[in-house]
Amino acid sequence: MATFEDYCIITQEDLEDIKDSISTQDLPSAINTIKEYLKQQDLVELNIGVTGESGSGKSTFVNAFRGLGDEDEGSAETGPVETTMEPEVYLHPKYKNVKVWDLPGIGTPNFKADEYLKLVQFERYDFFIIIASDRFRECHTQLAKEIKNMGKKFYFVRSKIDFCITAEKRKKNFDQKKTLDNIRKDCENGLRKIGIEDPVVFLISGWELGKYDLNQMQERMEKELPQHKRRVLMLALPNITLEINEKKKKALEENIAKVAFLSACIAVIPLPGLSITADIAIIADELRKYYSAFGLDDPSLQKLCERSGKTVEELKSLMKSPLHQGINTNSILTLLGAASVLISEDTVELLVSFIPIIGSLVAGGLSYLTVSRMLKRALNDIADDARNVLMASLETEV
Repeated sequence: MATFEDYCIITQEDLEDIKDSISTQDLPSAINTIKEYLKQQDLVELNIGVTGESGSGKSTFVNAFRGLGDEDEGSAETGPVETTMEPEVYLHPKYKNVKVWDLPGIGTPNFKADEYLKLVQFERYDFFIIIASDRFRECHTQLAKEIKNMGKKFYFVRSKIDFCITAEKRKKNFDQKKTLDNIRKDCENGLRKIGIEDPVVFLISGWELGKYDLNQMQERMEKELPQHKRRVLMLALPNITLEINEKKKKALEENIAKVAFLSACIAVIPLPGLSITADIAIIADELRKYYSAFGLDDPSLQKLCERSGKTVEELKSLMKSPLHQGINTNSILTLLGAASVLISEDTVELLVSFIPIIGSLVAGGLSYLTVSRMLKRALNDIADDARNVLMASLETEV
C-alpha cells in the first residue's frame, strides 16, 4: 500500500499532530481549533533589544534586520552621535508582531548595567544584541553578565566588518578568511580578559547583512529560542542567504497539514470535473504568505532592484512558478487539478484511517491530500524562484 511519504505530501507526524489537535471533537469544533491555532501563531511576538555604544552601528543593524536601508521609510535614525535617548521600537514592515528595539547607548562614564536594564525594561525582550564597532569593553561585559543573571540570552556582534575588509584589502597579502578569523579571535580574547567565559562573537556588516556571520548567528538564535518563536524569527529575517531561503521553506512547510485540513473541511467551492472541494480563499492566503516571506512580492522586488541594479522584469523572468503571474482562482484550480491526478484510493483510505473525521466529508480525504500536495509543490517552486532571484542579485549587487 502507498504511504504519504511516497507521494511527498505530508508526514505521519503531521497527521498525528492534527489528530492530537482535534482529539474527539466534532467537525465544526475541529475547524475552529485549527483556525485558532493558525491565528495565534501569527500573533506570537518577538522582541529584540539592540544595544551598544554610540556610533557602533546599532540603528543600521535595526534597519538591516528588518530588510530596510537607513533612508527607507520607517527606518531608525542613524548618525555618528547617539540619536536614541530612550528605547524606541521599530516594527517589522511585514510582520507587525516582530519588534526590534533600538536601545540607548551604553558606555557613559557612570554606566551601571543593572540600572540600564531597569531603564529599558529588560523583561520585554526575548534576547539582546550587544554591538561593538571596535573592541568590546567593560560596559559590554557588565551588561552581558547582568543579562545572563536575569535569565535572558544575548549575542555579541562586532559591526562594521565591511570597513575592516576594505582597509585590509590595501595590503599585498590580503586574505579575507584570515582577516576575519583574526578579528574574531581578537574580540573573543578581549572578552575573556574582562571576564566572559567561552565568548562567541558574530562578525556582521549592517550594509552587507548577508555576508560574514549572519547564518551562524541566526542558527544560534534559532536553537536558543522557544519552539513557537523560531518560526517568527525565520519568517522575519530578510531572504538574503541561501541558508535562510531553505530555513524559510521549512518553517512554511510546517503549516501545510493544518491549512489543507481547514481547506478540506470547509469545502465550499466545487471544482468542475474533479471529485474534490476546497476553500480557495484559505489556499490563496497561504500562497501570498509564501511570496511575502521569500521577498517575491512586488514592493520587495522593487527594493532588491535598487540594490542589485536589475529591473523587476529581469528578476521576474527567473521565476518559473505558474503562480508568479498572479494568485487567483483560475491559477489555484489549475494546480489543484494537476495535484489531484496522482492521488490514489489507497492513499485516501490510509488518511481516513488516521483521521476518521475527514471521512465524514464528501471526498474530504481526497481534497485534503490534493491541497497538501498542491501547497507542497507550490512552496517548492516558490522557494526555487526565490533562490534564483537571490543568486542573480548577489552576482550584480552594487
